[in-house]
Amino acid sequence: MRKDDCIFCKIANGEIPAETIYEDDTFRVIMDLGPASKGHALILPKEHYKDICELDGETASKVLPLAAKIGGAMKTSLGCAGFNVVQNNGKEAGQTVFHFHVHLIPRYEGGPVMVSWVSGKESPEDLAQTGAAIRSAL
Repeated sequence: MRKDDCIFCKIANGEIPAETIYEDDTFRVIMDLGPASKGHALILPKEHYKDICELDGETASKVLPLAAKIGGAMKTSLGCAGFNVVQNNGKEAGQTVFHFHVHLIPRYEGGPVMVSWVSGKESPEDLAQTGAAIRSAL
């Protein structure tokens, strides 16, 4: 169900104009207005889901194949060397619009580092404890 006050619902359903690069019954893919690199696009489902935890299985099963299709088209048309598939869940994870969406960010040789982290180190005991906590919630 779409949410009346959600800007991404309005964009995905054509109520607010956007540069659309792909559309089907489930998704609209648009160019990001604040791109991290040339060609940065957003996959928006037409139905409202706050985040990946609310996403239904049928819609979820279509997201990665669509990301691959659009990403392949980016490599062919833009000449990018690769692309990132980024999906944020929750404010602390960088989600700023609370409508599930996927960023497709073309990456160019010699371009800036955008998605990286410093690898931490955990003891086998800490890993076992953390793994047990997650398993218990499944």
